[in-house]
Amino acid sequence: MGDGPETSVEAAWDARYAASGLVWSAEPNQTVAELTFALAPGRAADLACGEGRNALALARLGWRVTAVDISSVALDKGRAMAERDGLEVEWVHGDVLQVPLPESAFDLVVLAYVQLAADAQVTLLGRAAALLAPGGRLLVVAHDADNVTRGYGGPPDPSVCYTVERTRSALDGLVIERLGQVTRTVEKDGASHDAIDLVAFARRPEAA
Repeated sequence: MGDGPETSVEAAWDARYAASGLVWSAEPNQTVAELTFALAPGRAADLACGEGRNALALARLGWRVTAVDISSVALDKGRAMAERDGLEVEWVHGDVLQVPLPESAFDLVVLAYVQLAADAQVTLLGRAAALLAPGGRLLVVAHDADNVTRGYGGPPDPSVCYTVERTRSALDGLVIERLGQVTRTVEKDGASHDAIDLVAFARRPEAA
C-alpha cells in the first residue's frame, strides 16, 4: 500500500492493538446492546470493528456479520475469539471509507466510536446509509464534541468528534428514530466520571 496516509494510520492502530491483550472490553458496547439486541437477526456490518466485540456479540445472536477494520492486528484478535467460541464472522481488512461492500444489503450497520475528521464523518455516514437494505437500521455511537470540554475521556480534539447537527444532515433520507447526546458513566481508578456520547439510530425507509 505504499507509505501514504492510510499506511501510517494502519501502522498506528496496529501498534496500539499489539501493545496489550485487549484494547477494548470483550463485552459489547452498552448502547449497541440496548438498541440492537432485540432486533430480529439478519445481515450486519460493523465498520471500524476493532477487536470485534460488537461483531462477536451480534454473531452470538444469530446475525451474519461482516466486520471491517484497518488494523490486521485487531482483526486477528477478533478472528481468534470467533474461532474459540465457534462463531462465524467475515473479517475484512481495509479502510472503511474505501473497502468494497455491497450496497442495499445490510439489515444493520454499526459505527461505534469511529474517529474521523468532519468531512470524512459525513462521507462515512453517507456510505453507511447506502449499505442499508430497505428497513435496515444504522446505529452510530460516537464521542460528542461537547465531551472535550464537559466530559471524560475520548479524544481531546473536537474535530474528530461528532455533533448532532452534522450527523442529522449526513443522515438525510433516513428516518431518524433517535438522535442526541447521551451521558455514559465511566469507572476509573475507583471514581465515576461522565462521558458525553452522541447516539444516532436511523432506519432506511421500506421500498415503495
